[in-house]
Amino acid sequence: MRGSTKRREERLEVRLTPKAKTMLKRAASIERKTVSAFILDKGLAAAAETLADRREFRLSSKQYDAFVAALDAPVKPRPRLEHLLKTPSVLE
Repeated sequence: MRGSTKRREERLEVRLTPKAKTMLKRAASIERKTVSAFILDKGLAAAAETLADRREFRLSSKQYDAFVAALDAPVKPRPRLEHLLKTPSVLE
């Protein structure tokens, strides 16, 4: 029975300098991976970290209290913003 591995069908092309390619080959070799596997592993790890930074952030208890207070504070009137949102778009 086959495992649950998904077939890779998408391609990604990268242009790089000979120096960058040599560095990637050396690093992949150290980890006993192909250059493609090395780049895919490292790229996915970096992407996950970047996306996590956009979904989650950590605060001290003092920062958290200030954050919650700001969320709970009454809405301040913003006349310029209100005007902007009521003005028809140039695309309309």
